[in-house]
Amino acid sequence: MNNNTVETLIGAVVVIVATAFLFFAYTSTNSGGVSGYDVRARFASVDGISVGTDVRMHGIKIGTVSSLALDPKSYMAIAHLSIRKGIELPDDSSIKITSAGILGNSYVALSPGGSDSMLKNGGEIHDTQGAVDLMGLVGRYINGGGNSSTPPAGQKPSAPAPATAPAPAPSK
Repeated sequence: MNNNTVETLIGAVVVIVATAFLFFAYTSTNSGGVSGYDVRARFASVDGISVGTDVRMHGIKIGTVSSLALDPKSYMAIAHLSIRKGIELPDDSSIKITSAGILGNSYVALSPGGSDSMLKNGGEIHDTQGAVDLMGLVGRYINGGGNSSTPPAGQKPSAPAPATAPAPAPSK
């Protein structure tokens, strides 16, 4: 009977420590949603991001992606962003989807503009750059994409370099 009580107490301590660790990790990484105002941006591609993806400015998390939708008329992806209260964005700010390294997670990077007028709740950022297809770029590089045998318009093809004969060996 006494052995079961000790095992129960040790199990309870383990559960309490695990809960405290999870709470600490959740609060220290700013994993929760950001309460603030909503702005939207239209992208040609939102590959790599989803609801909850970080919105960062100069590497600091200032918001999250709150929803993603497709505009049925323009076929552009619309990302709704929740920006933290107290951070005002100029209406000429730019935004792009980028990744943290080659194998890193994607995030939304905001660059503030220089305008004196600020985006309001529900405003739209017009200067956008969608996600870059890294696998497509690697495939084009491997297959030699971008190298063309025809010169650009207005340029004459260059003559091949003359073949050079090997130099005679020095006599002794």
